Amino acid sequence: MTRPLSARDLVGIWESGEDLHLVDRGLLLLAAACPGQTPGALAAFSVGERDARLLALREKTFGPSLQGFSQCSRCAERLEFETSVADIRTEGADEEPRELVAEGLKLRFRLPDSSDLAAVAGARDPASARDLLARRCVLGASRDGQPVEDFEFTAGIMGGLARRMAECDPRAEVLLDMVCPACGHGWQEPLDIVTFFWAELAAWVRRLLREVHALALAYGWREADILDMSARRRRFYLEMAG
Repeated sequence: MTRPLSARDLVGIWESGEDLHLVDRGLLLLAAACPGQTPGALAAFSVGERDARLLALREKTFGPSLQGFSQCSRCAERLEFETSVADIRTEGADEEPRELVAEGLKLRFRLPDSSDLAAVAGARDPASARDLLARRCVLGASRDGQPVEDFEFTAGIMGGLARRMAECDPRAEVLLDMVCPACGHGWQEPLDIVTFFWAELAAWVRRLLREVHALALAYGWREADILDMSARRRRFYLEMAG
């Protein structure tokens, strides 16, 4: 069972991941959620499986409510949103085989994982990233039962593959229903749990380190001792220190 991250855990993860790419930050958090798993095994989790585990870790660490900000794409109004983990938690991926029939071809594919996200991170544009991702995840193709070695990834195949992958792994994309209070515009906002979790973690750690600084100055305590205190004890001593 996933345990909540301690203050020491959070500071260590932040320190190790602050200069990393977002994909690697996700793996760093995933390692904390899945102790004992090898780096290769962590990278092989589908994006949906990764995100589900990170959502569970985030809930254990920071609670069941998620609060954030967005911006209206029509009038640029900044708005605050709140949702719960229960509202965005979905069922897991479908069982194999994972196949798509499109334009006379039967394609076998696997779900994207962190290694795929890392591979497409440097793509020159979204279209190139989608093409590379499709080529990495398609395992084989056949027509009338005969293997097809070379075929074109047409727009129809790409669109069908994207829809089929979403059906197979619904946890890989979380969409929040948003309505702008200023102009009434409605849209769906994607929630990237890695980005969201890391932003929360970084803000929390910076607040904590400011508390550590204040308590160390006031009492001469070591950082390790202050980190081992509960949040309630730290707040009490901060109030006492003025």
